[in-house]
Amino acid sequence: MSKLLAPPLPTLHNFTSIRTLSSYTSPSRLPLLSIIPKLPSFSTRNSRSRTRLPFPRAFDSDSDSNSEAAVDNNQTVTIPDEEYPTGEFKFEPVTGFRSLLVKLNMLFALPWERVRKGSVLTMKLRGQISDQVKTRFSPGLSLPQICENFVKAAYDPRISGIYLHIEGLNCGWGKVEEIRRHILNFKQSGKFVVAFVPTCQEKEYYLACACEEIYAPPSAYFSLFGLTVQASFLRGVLDNIGIEPQVERIGKYKSAGDQLARRTISEENCEMLTALLDNIYSNWLDKVSSAKGKKREDIENFINEGVYQVDKLKEEGLISNIIYDDEVIAMLKERTGVKTEKNLPMVDYRKYSRVKKWTVGIPSGKDLIAIIRASGSISRVESQVSVSSSGIVAEKFIEKIRSVRESKKFKAAIIRIDSPGGDALASDLMWREIRLLAASKPVIASMADVAASGGYYMAMGTQAIVAESLTLTGSIGVVTGKFNLGKLYEKIGFNKEVISRGRYAEVLAAEQRPFRPDEAELFAKSAQHAYKQFRDKAALSRSMTVDKMEEVAQGRVWTGNDAASRGLVDAIGGLSRAIAIAKSKANIPQDREVTLVEISRPSPSLPQILLGVGSSLIGAEQTLKELLQGLTFSEGVQARMDGIMFQTLEGSPYTNPILSIIKDYLSSL
Repeated sequence: MSKLLAPPLPTLHNFTSIRTLSSYTSPSRLPLLSIIPKLPSFSTRNSRSRTRLPFPRAFDSDSDSNSEAAVDNNQTVTIPDEEYPTGEFKFEPVTGFRSLLVKLNMLFALPWERVRKGSVLTMKLRGQISDQVKTRFSPGLSLPQICENFVKAAYDPRISGIYLHIEGLNCGWGKVEEIRRHILNFKQSGKFVVAFVPTCQEKEYYLACACEEIYAPPSAYFSLFGLTVQASFLRGVLDNIGIEPQVERIGKYKSAGDQLARRTISEENCEMLTALLDNIYSNWLDKVSSAKGKKREDIENFINEGVYQVDKLKEEGLISNIIYDDEVIAMLKERTGVKTEKNLPMVDYRKYSRVKKWTVGIPSGKDLIAIIRASGSISRVESQVSVSSSGIVAEKFIEKIRSVRESKKFKAAIIRIDSPGGDALASDLMWREIRLLAASKPVIASMADVAASGGYYMAMGTQAIVAESLTLTGSIGVVTGKFNLGKLYEKIGFNKEVISRGRYAEVLAAEQRPFRPDEAELFAKSAQHAYKQFRDKAALSRSMTVDKMEEVAQGRVWTGNDAASRGLVDAIGGLSRAIAIAKSKANIPQDREVTLVEISRPSPSLPQILLGVGSSLIGAEQTLKELLQGLTFSEGVQARMDGIMFQTLEGSPYTNPILSIIKDYLSSL
C-alpha cells in the first residue's frame, strides 16, 4: 500500500451514540422474521449451554501439540445461550422535554444539517458497500452510515419517509442482512419506506421485500432465476505455459490453492460449496415467502418457472406496481401533502450522513465503547504498491488495539471483522494483541460478510463472537506454496543457476526446479505446524478438545447459523447485538445509552480526495497495481479463504470475467 495514502496514527473521534434496550429473550424463541425484527435461532444449540474458559487465561505454550486442548473443568464457566441480550431495536417516540430539545437543536443546526420539514430521505443502494466509515471525500457507500441514516430518520421529525433505489449490489449477504434489519427497525416509526428496483436479482429483491412497497419500471430487468456458486481453475493454463504450482494446503476442505493445483473441483470443496449454497438459498426462500405472505413452495415454483416479465411479478404480488421513477415521486408528493406543481423535498444519503444523532434527539452516553474495524485482506506490513488504504495491515491494527488498551476511557471494545484472511503470521500477531486487550476490558467480535481463516483467527481472541446468519466464517486451515518455473524457462530460453550453502537454502529460492523429496517434506511439515497452532488455539478459545475442533476445522467454511450450531460462534445478529453483549459484560445497564467511538477514522489525504473526484480515471490503474501486488507467493503461510466467485452471492453481475479469474487466482497466493 502506498504510504502516501496510509491512515494516520490512531486518533479518537467520530463520536456517535446508540440506544439498545434490555431484552434477554431466549434466541430459541425468536422467529426468523417478524415486523419487529428479532434474531434468528441458534439451530441445534438452542437447548444447550456453552462451556467457556475464563477469558484472561492465556493459551498454554504447548498448545500446538497433538494432545487435546487443556480444558480445565475447575476453571470453566457455563454461559447459557439465552443469557446473551438480543440488542433488538425498539422505537420510542420523542415526547415532552426531548421533543422541545429536538426543535431547539434543529433551530440552531449548522447549515449542512438543515433539512426541510416533510423531506423524503433517498438512498441509492448499489455497487460496493464498505464496512468502513467513509470520509466526505471517499467514494461509494458505507454500511455504518447507511444504518445510522435509518436510525436517525426514524426519530427525525423532518423526515416523512425513505425512498430506496436498489440495484446491482456488490456485497455479501452479511451486509444485506444488516441493512434489511434496519429497514424493519425503521418501519416501527410508522413512516413509509418504499423501494424502486430498475434491475433486480435475488439479493436486490431480498432487500426490497423488507420495504412496504416495491415499484419497478416497465422495462426493468428482473432475473430471479436462483443462485449459483462458481470455482475457477487455472491448472490447465499454467501447464500450457510451463508453470507448475507446488501448493501445500492443510485441511481437506481448504480449497485455497485449488485454483492453481487442480483442474476440477474436489469432492470436499463441492460438498462445502453445496452446503453454503443450500443454506443461503433456503434462507432466501424463507425470508421472501414470509415477507410476501406466501408459501415457501410457491416462491420456489415461481423461481423455477424462469419468470423475467415485470407484469408476471405484479400479478403474483411480488411487486406493488409498474411505474417509472417520476411516477413514484408524484405518488410520494400526494402521500406527503405536497402540491403537484411543487418539488418533493428530498435529502440524499451523502448529505443526511452529515446530520448528527444528537440533532434528532438521540442522546449520547457517558460510557464509551470503542469500535475497531478490520476490513479486507490481512498483511503484516504496508505494501509499497497499493494506492489505497484498504486491507488490514497488522502493524497499524495493533496500534489501534494498544491505544484502546492503554486508554481508561473505554468500558469495552468491539472488533468489527470483514475479512477473508491473509498472512497467518499477521493474524497471529493481531490475535495476541486482542487477547491482551480482552484481559483488561470486554472485547466482542462482530462479523460482517466474511470473517474466515485469518479473519476468524482474530475473532478467537475476543470474549464472544457475533455473526450474521449468512456470514461466511470458519475456514480454519492454512495454505502455502511456490511456483516451479523450470518448463517456462526452457520455453523462453532463460536459465538460472543457484549457488547455496545449507541443506534447505534453496527451498524457496530455486523456482527453476521442483522441490527435492526432503524439501517437500520440510515444506509440508512447516504448513502442518502452522495449521496445528491455528487449530489448537481455536480449540482452546472455544473450549473444545482438539479432536472436536478438527471435525469443524480442516479449512471448512460455514455460514453464521451453522457455525453457531457447531460452537464456532456465540450469537447471531449484527453490530447492535454485539454492542448489547459488550454492555452486559461491562456491567452497563441495557437501557443506558453508550457512545460508540470509531478508532482511527482516517482523515482524507490529497490522493484520496482526488480519488473521490476522479475515481473513474484512477480505477483502472488501481486495479492493475493491486493485481501486480499479488503476482508472487507470500513469504509466509496464508490463513486465507479461497477466492470463489459467488454469482449473485458475493460478486457483481457486471464483473469482468477475466479480471475475476485473475483475482481468484491471486487470492490463493
